[in-house]
Amino acid sequence: MSQTESLAIVRSWRNFSAKHPTVAQFLIFFIVSNGVTVLQMLLMPLIKYFFGLTPLVDTNFQVLNCGSVGGKPYYIFDYAAGAIINGGGGGLAYFLAVEISIAIAQVINFFLQRNVTFKSNSSVTKAACWYILAYIVISIGAASLQGFYKDHIYTLFKNWLGNTGITIADLITMVINCAISFWVFFPIFKIIFKQEPESVAK
Repeated sequence: MSQTESLAIVRSWRNFSAKHPTVAQFLIFFIVSNGVTVLQMLLMPLIKYFFGLTPLVDTNFQVLNCGSVGGKPYYIFDYAAGAIINGGGGGLAYFLAVEISIAIAQVINFFLQRNVTFKSNSSVTKAACWYILAYIVISIGAASLQGFYKDHIYTLFKNWLGNTGITIADLITMVINCAISFWVFFPIFKIIFKQEPESVAK
């Protein structure tokens, strides 16, 4: 691509962004979010593998009981002790692998979305506080929904492909979590990542 063509594309994008700022933000948000999702998909199985070599995989982590579904106790965070391949839920090892990979990706996501997508100059501290609050609420919501699909996905792929199936199930559940976050975070970012007059921004 020549320099002239590159400049023409840049001009076209700037004109489009000026006419349709929200659409342009959404497109950049979509690209950044997908990049962060790929990062999570790479990190989560890797972290889970290393934690799976520790006693944490045999440490039960089932908290926030919300009654029962199908005659079984329903936990928002449901990671029964034992390796998934052996019929367990991954234990504390699985929980930490999920949360650490999400946390790393979301820290990167925060700065990219703030500086690149929304070009915000508002208070970083205030935005970070709202972001953390939203992250906690969304994480609890996404975790509570896992009870309706997680076991089915893992059972299907484990029976079909064994250990490889479990890795595929890891990726599928991560994609579902990311999809939930994707649709919820955009309107939240529109609120917390503001462009303020220079005299107001801190």
